[in-house]
Amino acid sequence: MQKAKSDDLRPEYRREDLGPGMRGKYLEASRGPTNVVMRSPEVAQAFPTEEALNEALRSLMEIARRTTRPAKPASRRAKSGE
Repeated sequence: MQKAKSDDLRPEYRREDLGPGMRGKYLEASRGPTNVVMRSPEVAQAFPTEEALNEALRSLMEIARRTTRPAKPASRRAKSGE
């Protein structure tokens, strides 16, 4: 089976039926912030759904919040000679 060249359209398609092309149509959107995260295979196996992964991360955040100590405020010392 031969692969079709990427430049060739099937006979039932005509280029004029596809509408005008617009270069860079989604460029600005692609430069904006994104929320896509790539999981490694072992993480995907342990957390197969988005919900499972989010629940585990929320639990980890809660544990970190409970176990970290708040930062001590800087002490104010009087300068000598005043």
